[in-house]
Amino acid sequence: NGALFPWKTLLENVIFGPVKQGLMSKAEAKNRAMELLKLIGLEEFANSYPLNVSSGMQRRTEIVRALITDPKIILLDEPFRAMDGLTRSIVHKYVLEVYNISKKSIFFITHDLDEAIYLSDRVFIMSTRPGRLKETIEINLPRPRTPDMLGSTEFLHLKEKVFDLVHDEALKAFERGERELAR
Repeated sequence: NGALFPWKTLLENVIFGPVKQGLMSKAEAKNRAMELLKLIGLEEFANSYPLNVSSGMQRRTEIVRALITDPKIILLDEPFRAMDGLTRSIVHKYVLEVYNISKKSIFFITHDLDEAIYLSDRVFIMSTRPGRLKETIEINLPRPRTPDMLGSTEFLHLKEKVFDLVHDEALKAFERGERELAR
């Protein structure tokens, strides 16, 4: 489930943290939130409630909420969960735009190999239990990233390399009886 308060509008969700923590006045937070909502195409939905917008809009709002306090690093744990392929590709576009504009380090956890390669500069492959860094794959696809890259020879080569490493760990987990980890 998303982490937005269902009884607050998208704008209220975004400004809640910085106002509550005393990092910004309500007016400052509203101004900054509206700038960020506009940046990712949600300005006209600022007064909508989470249940009245799509899951993609909810995820984008969560990203804006993370950006409003100007963090050095943004952590996203399975941020595109429960999205259909089309919505996911649209949200990917916005994440790439946010990165291109903000140049924030974004650390995200995903099981989707295409997503990891397409959005990242580096992919970290973890081992099965105990979870340790197994390998780091440098992603040297040019920026700006575009959906047509997903079929390029370079992308497919990277995907095969990442798949082999992940598959090896999934087999180890399965053999140890950790079937739920082998997905």
